[in-house]
This record gives sequence, structure tokens and C-alpha cells, in this order.
Amino acid sequence: MGITGVLVATLVVGAVGLFVGLFLGVAGIKFKVEVDEKEEAVLGVLPGNNCGGCGYAGCSGLAAAIAKGEAPVNACPVGGESVGKQVAQIMGVEAEESVRKVAFVRCMGDRDRTRSDYDYSGIEDCRMLSFVPNGGPKSCNNGCLGFGSCVKVCPFDAIHVVNGVAVVDKEACKACGKCVAVCPKNLITLVPYTAKHIVACSSVEKGPATIKACDVGCIACQLCKKNCPADAVTIEDFHAVIDQDKCIGCGACKEKCPRKVIV
Repeated sequence: MGITGVLVATLVVGAVGLFVGLFLGVAGIKFKVEVDEKEEAVLGVLPGNNCGGCGYAGCSGLAAAIAKGEAPVNACPVGGESVGKQVAQIMGVEAEESVRKVAFVRCMGDRDRTRSDYDYSGIEDCRMLSFVPNGGPKSCNNGCLGFGSCVKVCPFDAIHVVNGVAVVDKEACKACGKCVAVCPKNLITLVPYTAKHIVACSSVEKGPATIKACDVGCIACQLCKKNCPADAVTIEDFHAVIDQDKCIGCGACKEKCPRKVIV
């Protein structure tokens, strides 16, 4: 190839490169996505766990919602009050008071205190046990199955199965709600971190059936309700429920409970 051919090839390559560069430059300007500075700032202070506990698809989704005014500044359950205050400062609003919450398993029916109808051998996933007789081998059809579906979804290693029943480490829990969503028995709920007394049972069976199935199941005897000076205890579906807003933490309910199911 002569010098002319080399020059022509160089010019062609250069022209193509210039065209591509100009095209990309114009395309970049035309299709540029405007970045909300507040959204970026909010995303920068969020913890980045992307747990979905806020109800949005990860931290970026929450940051966008906060920047648009569609979500409160303290919507991140993992970051808690400290992150809420930082976000409030970015958004130029007053930080709303938030109550720290933790997950709580409403069951104490471990292997030593419950009966079983049969021996189970199969997939160790609580969600799959809805396909087996009585929803699982435990005599209490409302009790914790103990196969750890909640453990597997917890991104903070805050819940573990101990002797056949799930137990939450309240110091490690960030209230993301994943364990709440995955429990097929609806045993797990979010409660205030400062809750003084909680009924650790969700059985909806009448007293005799509960006594037969579990040593620590609520039998709806109403002693807790009768002895509560704050009228914080009610009986719903054959088990006691404590209204945390009314509870004064006196301990009368726990003291009077014959089944020791209030913790």
C-alpha cells in the first residue's frame, strides 16, 4: 500500500472517530438524565442494605421517594432515628419523632414444651409445611414450625431457631420486616423496642385444646385482663393481647399469668 492509501485510511478512521464522538456527545446531551441533588444526598446517608423494609425497592427507591416528598424522612427502619435526622436536615424539614421497633415471635413452644402429632422428615422450609397434614407436625397448629424460613431471609443475622422455635436478638434486629413477611403462621410482628410486656402466643384454640398441645400456650383465662390497672389487656381469638400504648409496665399481667406466657 502506497503513502496515499495510508493517508486515506487514516483520514477515514479519523472521520469515523470524529463522527462517533460527536454523535455520542449530542446523544449524551439530548438524553441526559437530570440528577436530583437531594436524592443523591439522601441516598448517601442511607445504610445501603437494600432490605426493602421501607416498602421500596432498595435504598435508591426510598431516596427517590423522599426527594419527591412521597415518603417520610424517617422511613428507613434500619437507619433509625439517627439517619432520619440526617435525611431531615438534607430535606430542610423537622425530624419526625420515630419509635424503634424490633421483631417478636409470638410463640415459646419449643421442643420441650410442645407435643407433636407425628415425626416429620422432608424439606426444612416453613412455607412448604402448609402442604403437609395439619400444617406441620406440632400439635399446636398456630405454633412456630422451627425450620428457619425467617432465619434464611434475615439480612442482619438477628433471628435464630433455638430448640425448635425462632428467637429474635432485639439488639441486632433492624425491623426490616422480612421475617414478618415470610412466616406462614403470621407469628412474627414488629413491636416497640421499649415494650415492657408481650404475650408470646398466638394460638386461636380454646383452652383445653391449647393445654393439650402446649405447656406455655395462652388459655384465655382472663386473669391478666382482670388484674391490669391500665385496661391494656384484651382477649382476642382465645388469647390475650397487650395494647403497648396503654401498657404501663407494672407487671401485674405477667405475675398473674398461670401459663407464664407473658414475657
